[in-house]
Amino acid sequence: MKQDKPEFSHIAKSGSARMVNVSGKQPSHRTARAEAFVRVGRNIAEMLKREGGLAKGNVQETARIAGIMAAKKTAEMIPMCHPLALDAVDIDVTVGEDDVHIESRVTLEGKTGAEMEALTAAAVCALTVYDMVKSAGKGIEIGPIRLMEKTGGKSGRWTREEADDAAD
Repeated sequence: MKQDKPEFSHIAKSGSARMVNVSGKQPSHRTARAEAFVRVGRNIAEMLKREGGLAKGNVQETARIAGIMAAKKTAEMIPMCHPLALDAVDIDVTVGEDDVHIESRVTLEGKTGAEMEALTAAAVCALTVYDMVKSAGKGIEIGPIRLMEKTGGKSGRWTREEADDAAD
């Protein structure tokens, strides 16, 4: 659903930052899916496929746990996010030829969406991969980190394939 005139929901008419009032909204089933990429290079990717980890331990499992923890703590890190009771956080960490692909999925019943939780989970998961493998190479890059899909709420379903905003 495209708005005629885009607005920043977290900026008051006065220009000050604000937390959106969701008290009048009805709870609905909401989901969000985000992804992140960590470009580690062929050597590190091969090490991860072969050994599953480096000196610090299993990279994929440690990153997955960090992402889940981050989703649960999003409101503590992002100032205007509402604390949400998450029903589920799932994260897949897949090693490719020269990168690590992360996909996070968040589900809840609530008055506001789970996009920030899914994005935070993917971002912290990517940062954890970086931390776990940096001893094997310093040229690692993170990005992009992006929302892939969200469902629920007033705007309904949105997918990256249907994107029509300035980020495209």
